[in-house]
Amino acid sequence: MKTLKISEAVVRRLPIYLRFLNELSKKNVHTVSSQDLGIKLDLNPAQIRKDLAYFGEFGKKGIGYDVDYLIEKIRQILKIDKVIPVVLVGAGNLGRALCNYNAYLKDNMKIVAIFDEMASKVGESINHLKVKPMSELKETIQGLNIRIGIITVPAAEAQNVANQFVEGGVEAILNFAPIIIKVPSEVRIHHADFTTELQSLAYYLDE
Repeated sequence: MKTLKISEAVVRRLPIYLRFLNELSKKNVHTVSSQDLGIKLDLNPAQIRKDLAYFGEFGKKGIGYDVDYLIEKIRQILKIDKVIPVVLVGAGNLGRALCNYNAYLKDNMKIVAIFDEMASKVGESINHLKVKPMSELKETIQGLNIRIGIITVPAAEAQNVANQFVEGGVEAILNFAPIIIKVPSEVRIHHADFTTELQSLAYYLDE
């Protein structure tokens, strides 16, 4: 793999390619061209070729990409060819929905533990996972070698949860709370804010 710095935009497109390639594999499609990928994903075929070329030469001129081989390579690039346990804090409606969705994922990223600070929620079962008290968070993170954390708590509690993630050794955080969280530079954080996404969509509505 080349050592040049890969832009975030490229990394964010890789799962899109992977999802579509998985659909092709299910339909027993064995090869696909960048042209076909571009048409189906509404992307420039040259951009797709450039994105993939950052990581190696996976296609053959005049033939295209071997679907299963490219799936394998993208999974390796995204590091999801290995099991990645995930921890979630916040057993509210969104946290429950994510845990239930987790049951249908056929991938190596799995929510393996869920926590909440409310005593009334501790001990509840959500998709075969028992809600644990926050006092056990750090021990669980380190015991299960958890590297990714998800935050689905109210905004006022999110920074405290992030701090505990960092103390436990979490390296990446997906934050659903509507607040910008501060973490050390070595910890990667992505914000998933439904409100801002809806507001930005509103801009494109016809007057």
